[in-house]
Amino acid sequence: MEVLIAGMGNVLRSDDAFGVKVAERLLTDRIPRGVRVIEVGIGGIHLVQELLEPVEALVILDAVEVERPPGTVVVMSPEILDVKAMSLMERHDQLADMHYAVPERALMLARALEILPRITWIVGCQPADASSWGEEMSPEVRQAIEPAADEVRRIVDELGIAWFEDEVS
Repeated sequence: MEVLIAGMGNVLRSDDAFGVKVAERLLTDRIPRGVRVIEVGIGGIHLVQELLEPVEALVILDAVEVERPPGTVVVMSPEILDVKAMSLMERHDQLADMHYAVPERALMLARALEILPRITWIVGCQPADASSWGEEMSPEVRQAIEPAADEVRRIVDELGIAWFEDEVS
């Protein structure tokens, strides 16, 4: 089993940095064999390029709008549009931006290229403010970093890869 964990977000937009911060936290762990943790920031095209090296599972870390209290951590399976079912104009509208700053667009391109792993999860957090400029995250979202990291470790563990140090060989 090969698992890619990708932290997304803009570190200059307050709580939007959530995914990158969780990836940074995970990188302080001893990463198990078969797991790669990367930060893609707002460069979703980088995520697509990483998926050219096949993996069985993908976990994306990001700030997500789920209409819950700020700091709420959620694990969800993303809904991914099928590019092949779109008109030419819809494809242009959806895929014209080569940065793919939001996971949905990067995942859509990966699906179109047939490199999207069958197992794909988003571990997200409801932001308090993901649009203000600045590196300071809200206290609620900052406190959600460790619980989100725990969710990632749990997902990886359920995929059959022991994350916790005493279980890593």
